[in-house]
Amino acid sequence: MKKIVIDMHVHPAFLEPVCKTEYQNEFAKKMYGLYKTDQIPVDALLTLMDCSGVDKAVLLPLDLTTEYGGILGTNDQIKELTATYPDRFIGFASVDPHRPDATEILETAFAEYHLAGLKLHPSKQKFYPGDEYMEPIYQICEKYNKPIVFHCGMSVEPDTLSKYARPVEFEETAYRHPKLRICLAHCGWPWVQETCMLMLKYRNVYADTAFLYFDTAPEFYHKVFEVDMGPHWIDRSFRHQIMFGSDDPRLEMRRMKKAIEAMDIRESTKDLIFGQNAIEFLGLEV
Repeated sequence: MKKIVIDMHVHPAFLEPVCKTEYQNEFAKKMYGLYKTDQIPVDALLTLMDCSGVDKAVLLPLDLTTEYGGILGTNDQIKELTATYPDRFIGFASVDPHRPDATEILETAFAEYHLAGLKLHPSKQKFYPGDEYMEPIYQICEKYNKPIVFHCGMSVEPDTLSKYARPVEFEETAYRHPKLRICLAHCGWPWVQETCMLMLKYRNVYADTAFLYFDTAPEFYHKVFEVDMGPHWIDRSFRHQIMFGSDDPRLEMRRMKKAIEAMDIRESTKDLIFGQNAIEFLGLEV
């Protein structure tokens, strides 16, 4: 299989084709708490990807219509971006689960726009993954064989409650839907061992490496992957379920990738983390 590097966790809200107005720019700053970030040309992101050795970026928009009256990248905008840069971007859909037309929006995103998966943020969108009204959304994802990337664990974004996104809250969803591939972003930090428990029990549960680090990326990866986890857990148990994610633009893609490259794990495991696991998770063929 051809080696490929896929960044599974990139936020498109500041990209110029998405952030077209000053209002949208200010809305993105407020929602993410990134008050010094401004519009980013697509070419700048592509250059960053090239410098980082990243082949493809998964764009994760976020529909916050009912709670905040706005959207951090519409499905239409993501469709256009992926159509314009099909070799570089993989576009996900987003839908606010509280919208009365949520299922119709998701059907359109998959059946007409052919977006690759769904992004949901329980802490920001204010829902528990096991809530009964989420079932139709999960069923549509299963119908089209589309995965879900969930925000999981603590969020530093304003107005987020961690109680909605603790890893154990996702168990019932993984149990009820064994064919639904779900990624618990940020490895569910700080509840990393809960995420490991779920990956151990459920083969359809994945995690990504988009950690908010306090010191440096290598030091934080060491803490999570060799202290919070046992030093050989990834190599021996989770090598097929961890995917590279940078959380760009909050964190720097190049630093995150270099930190994983420096980890004391097998090169074949790094290949899985950097791309092969994402190919399986996304249902892609190279």
